[in-house]
Amino acid sequence: MPTSDPAAEWPNWVEDDFIIKDYVFASGERLAELKLHYRTMGVPQRDARGKIVNGILLLQGNTGTGANWLRPSLADELFRPGQPLDARHYFLIMQDAIGRGGSSKPSDGLRGNFPHYRYRDMVDSGYRLITEHLGVGHLRLVIGSSMGGMHAWMWAEMYPNLMDGVIPLSCQPVEISGRNWLGRRAAAEAIRHDPDWNGGFYEVPPRHWIYSAAGNFNTESPTRIQEMAPNLAAADKLYEERLAQAAKTDANDQLWAIEAIRDYNPEPDLDKIKARVMLINDAEDHANPPELGTVERAMKRVKHGRYVLLPAGPDTHGHFSHYYAKLWKPYLIEFLATLGPPQAAAAE
Repeated sequence: MPTSDPAAEWPNWVEDDFIIKDYVFASGERLAELKLHYRTMGVPQRDARGKIVNGILLLQGNTGTGANWLRPSLADELFRPGQPLDARHYFLIMQDAIGRGGSSKPSDGLRGNFPHYRYRDMVDSGYRLITEHLGVGHLRLVIGSSMGGMHAWMWAEMYPNLMDGVIPLSCQPVEISGRNWLGRRAAAEAIRHDPDWNGGFYEVPPRHWIYSAAGNFNTESPTRIQEMAPNLAAADKLYEERLAQAAKTDANDQLWAIEAIRDYNPEPDLDKIKARVMLINDAEDHANPPELGTVERAMKRVKHGRYVLLPAGPDTHGHFSHYYAKLWKPYLIEFLATLGPPQAAAAE
């Protein structure tokens, strides 16, 4: 997990909030103040206009916060001196997406009245954070894992001149569908139909949906699960641990986060992407099964795209292989070498 004192670990560490006044969501709903919590570190390089041109945008998955990128299995492999994204040479940005961590979310007080944000809102607000507040004019690279990988596709389409390269991890560049959506829909309905939910204005946290939430292991490697639960007693213990974790989460935050994906469908606009793209998935990722052929179909529309499928092995973790940079760092190094000289800041 993240180091206890990142300010002592990383150059120019900053952790702060950006407030967007009267934010209008794609649905037309409004929020008087949208708060985006973020972390930055590294050494910015600026062009003649003062715009930062060596940014690395790191986009988080559906759970946790932007601090996920400070896990030793990521940070030590990527940002330390001599590593491919050495913090002495890049300006690294880690935002808490809407609905998570220190950013605005239903549990802050609005509960069932919180705007129903979607992925486009999450990307749009992030763009305003880095351009209006942080002064970024150009990104060397966008890397996103899981949900962040899906967002990375959207960043590349919505702001095609902003970045040199994009690396989505553990995702697909196609509309959410099939088993992936069916599992999400079931999780959402388990919350919405919990007797305690009360339209999001519950007196006590919903007590029923957590039992199904605790049993959701669909995104994890079956091999790693079997190692954690090699017998019935160990499996019961693992379930009880997951149940305790689920009981600490906020049901509204979970529901809004699950349904934010409804507008995700990058496939029709993949030909708009100008940056180089490398998609990296795990062969044992049951959220993005490689046998579907959806990735191969979509990647044909990416002008400068490469698809890497990591074979399952003793060190892979299915969908969560994105947390272990040693598995995909060699491909990152190869990819960086293909980007050529950094571009100057370009107005979108």
